[in-house]
Amino acid sequence: MKLTVNGTDHEVDATPDTPLLWVIREALGLTGTKFGCGQGLCGACTVHVDGVAVRSCQTPAADAAGTSITTIEGLDPAGEHPLQKAWVDLQVPQCGYCQSGQIMQAAQLLADNPKPSREDIVAHMGGNLCRCMTYDRIVAAIESASA
Repeated sequence: MKLTVNGTDHEVDATPDTPLLWVIREALGLTGTKFGCGQGLCGACTVHVDGVAVRSCQTPAADAAGTSITTIEGLDPAGEHPLQKAWVDLQVPQCGYCQSGQIMQAAQLLADNPKPSREDIVAHMGGNLCRCMTYDRIVAAIESASA
């Protein structure tokens, strides 16, 4: 099947029901997108499909064919996206495992609502889990990036 990931077309050999996560990580070697729970509950695997944050562990690869897929590597390859910069400036990650999913979820929020309130941020980010409990820093980074 043909997938467009980070602006590049790829022919991948995968069954239609293969989770997009595994195509991204294994077939394309883009390992910034993480496997967390495998059930769409934690958000570690969040990518954008046509600008919408989705859980790639629950998205069949065939459903993403013909769309524009963006992973953390494609958000800004130089790491200059305002969210990426805010994450570094505010030292958001501890272990860092969930952070690519957090950033991708936040990127959709800022694309849809460039000046979200704290309540908007908390509501939008509520489905992304962080075992290190860096939620206050995540919110602060999103507020900083939106400024």
